[in-house]
Formats: sequence, C-alpha cells, structure tokens
Amino acid sequence: MTAPTDGGRADAARAVAEDAPVFVISVAAELAGMHAQTLRQYDRLGLVRPGRTAGGGRRYSPRDVALLREVQRLSQEDGVNLAGIKRIIELESQVEALQHRVRELIEELEVSENRRMAAESAARAGYGGDPGYGGALVPMRPATSALVVWRPRESR
Repeated sequence: MTAPTDGGRADAARAVAEDAPVFVISVAAELAGMHAQTLRQYDRLGLVRPGRTAGGGRRYSPRDVALLREVQRLSQEDGVNLAGIKRIIELESQVEALQHRVRELIEELEVSENRRMAAESAARAGYGGDPGYGGALVPMRPATSALVVWRPRESR
C-alpha cells in the first residue's frame, strides 16, 4: 500500500462536518488544486463564501472545497465563464432549498393524514372523547378531488 500524497488531508476533509469552517486558505487551495489567490478572487466574486475568523481570516469547509473543485471543473472542462458559474451555483442552491421545503411539507402532510385517519378510526369505534357529543364524533364527508366554482350573484 502506498502512502497518501496529500499528507492525509483528504481524509481530514472527510472526518469533519460538511459545513465546518476548518481549513485555512493555503490548505483549502491545496485540497482544491488551486492557487490561494484564485480562492481570494472567487471569494471577492461571491462564487465561494468561506467562513471568517474574528480577525477576518478565511476558513473553508469541506463543502467549500468541493464547490471550489466544481467551479474549476465547470470553468476548465465545460468552458463556463465565472458569471455563468455564479448563476449555476445560485440556482443549485435554490433547488436544494426548495427540495428541503418539499420534504418538510411532505412530512407535515403525513402527520396531518395520520391524525385524520386516527380521528376517522375513533369515529367508527364510537369514541368521541367529549361527553357533550354523547360519545360520537360528527361524521366527516369523504375526501374528494372535485372542484367547485362559486360565483356571487349579481346585485340588482
């Protein structure tokens, strides 16, 4: 087995949290295969926004390093200019946020559906939970996907 040529830094990148700002600019540049000045330029352009120390020093996360590699790939292999890369990154970020929101909404819908099914089950069992209703729930209408259009009558 051969020794790693990166001094074990790739393993270190995997061992920390994805968003933990842990790498100084020289290490991040080495991990991304770039010059530190390129990272500074990408920061100025807003392509990659590393964390900052109290003194203002840049700290890159493993996610930042992966993003730097993607910027380099888009630029060198696909010929995308930096403005295009910035737009791609923004759109991917929006897609990720929307996917996260969809997952949240699906979870909320599942909880709501479980509650509805439990209420229907309790109604069928004759348990209302409130003695004021005489032990029975008010029956629910079956779910429907029908659309009803309502138009107010014209006033005369």
